[in-house]
Amino acid sequence: MPSSSPSAWFPKLLLAAYLVLFAALAITPHERGTWVAENLPIVLIVAALVLLYRRGTRFSNLAYALMSVLIYLHTIGGYYTFERVPFDWFNQLLGFERNMYDRVAHVSVGFFAYAILEQLDRTRTVRVRWVAYLLALCVIGTVAMSYEIIEWLYAATAGGDAGAAFLGSQGDIWDAQKDMLADTSGAVLALGLYAVTGSAPAEPEPARH
Repeated sequence: MPSSSPSAWFPKLLLAAYLVLFAALAITPHERGTWVAENLPIVLIVAALVLLYRRGTRFSNLAYALMSVLIYLHTIGGYYTFERVPFDWFNQLLGFERNMYDRVAHVSVGFFAYAILEQLDRTRTVRVRWVAYLLALCVIGTVAMSYEIIEWLYAATAGGDAGAAFLGSQGDIWDAQKDMLADTSGAVLALGLYAVTGSAPAEPEPARH
């Protein structure tokens, strides 16, 4: 792929913006332990995307843009803790009493379904269309469930304010179930967008050594 192609610079621009955001918000987070716990999975996701890129696995610009939503939102949430992110304009606009920033971030988890389906199409791993869509949805559902278990274990282990901040339930006993619904709802939106755009993923490039 020529270096002048948007696909060559766009993911690099998104990565640069993430690194700037990460560095800026790493200075004085609200609670350092929560910041570490919230940023660790995002750093791992970014590292995995960079590794895939360097090995020739490229996604479309739209897929990268969708995946970056969670990366940016989660990095901001780790700085403030999710329940303290300044989000009053959104909460008041839709009449929510709790801070819904974390729920919006959970919706963006589902946006990764777009890239998953792209990869399934590129590799032709699943040739039956509805099965490919269902598989992408199930992957997001599994990730959603797994993360809720991680939140529970961390909160139970850390305890106190740090555990509560990471859990982010804000007193809602159904928070885990609503988070998983938000994740899968985001996946449905992403898969619907994929069906409409019919985006063809970029051809893989030779791995760089």
